[in-house]
Amino acid sequence: MNRLTGFFASGAAPLPVEGELPPLGAATGWLNSPPLTPAELRGKVVVVDFCTYTCINWLRQLPYVRAWAERYKDRGLVTIGVHTPEFSFEKDVDNVRRAVEEMRLDYPIAIDSDYGVWTAFDNQYWPALYFVDAEGHIRHHHFGEGAYEESEMVIQRLLAEAGRGEVGHDLVSVDARGIEAPADWGSLKSPENYVGYERTENFASPGGAAPSEHQVYTVPAELGLNHWGLSGDWTVGREATRLNEADGSIAYRFHARDLHLVMGPAAKGTSVGFRVLVDGQPPEAAHGADVDDGGNGTVTNQRTYQLIRQPGPIADRTFEIAFLDAGAEAYAFTFG
Repeated sequence: MNRLTGFFASGAAPLPVEGELPPLGAATGWLNSPPLTPAELRGKVVVVDFCTYTCINWLRQLPYVRAWAERYKDRGLVTIGVHTPEFSFEKDVDNVRRAVEEMRLDYPIAIDSDYGVWTAFDNQYWPALYFVDAEGHIRHHHFGEGAYEESEMVIQRLLAEAGRGEVGHDLVSVDARGIEAPADWGSLKSPENYVGYERTENFASPGGAAPSEHQVYTVPAELGLNHWGLSGDWTVGREATRLNEADGSIAYRFHARDLHLVMGPAAKGTSVGFRVLVDGQPPEAAHGADVDDGGNGTVTNQRTYQLIRQPGPIADRTFEIAFLDAGAEAYAFTFG
């Protein structure tokens, strides 16, 4: 008996009841839907997906959630995204709305800028999936990426329990591309790192960071793996590091196929040009979706930018991003 058959076998262990679907009234707004309540959702199977739009782990999970929402929406499934911000700019509903449109999400999104829904679920993670049966009971959860087959089988099982007819046992197939593609876990040796002083690690510019002060920095001649430094006039803030004058740069020694940077212009409606180098050379075939093969790109919105996607081989490399204009803000590096 294979795993899929075993999951649906008549003798399979029942899914436990982990709790009740909490109220959603603490949401500060909704996209794609009027406000929803547990009472209105009774009779439906519900998947609640906690997200924040710059989270690389959520972005890589998203193709599956999007595919489940589409396949099962006419069979009794309601998918609800709960957008709980990590960074302050993610509280801006216009930013969230733009991201939702660009990512082609048409299911309800609860705006959870005050962490009210997050607290009601006692949630701790992005992304986090909660699976709710037609009686309003939470029957399963999953934190982080992965377990996509198991998660879809839970959806199918809850729909079958709800008497939704023949749901089928075949699973979605996704073709995830760009920033949504799965990480190359086998070669990944660089963890996420924040750029603001509150949570950063391995800052290597001589003299260290001067929190919240204008400071001229230099990058050391050599960087250890997963160490980083600044060059130029920057202010290292609590959450983000801001470039005060043109021609400043960030260097990072990394080991991964993909390198992403959460960044944006400090002033809304402005843009900042930049150029990326890898080991001192234009990335060419190793460029990410947000730069050309010469390494050129433009920061226009506050979001996650994919700057490097290497075709291989993967080794320790030095990344550098030089900003041509003042006013860029960098928040976090992520890798894949």
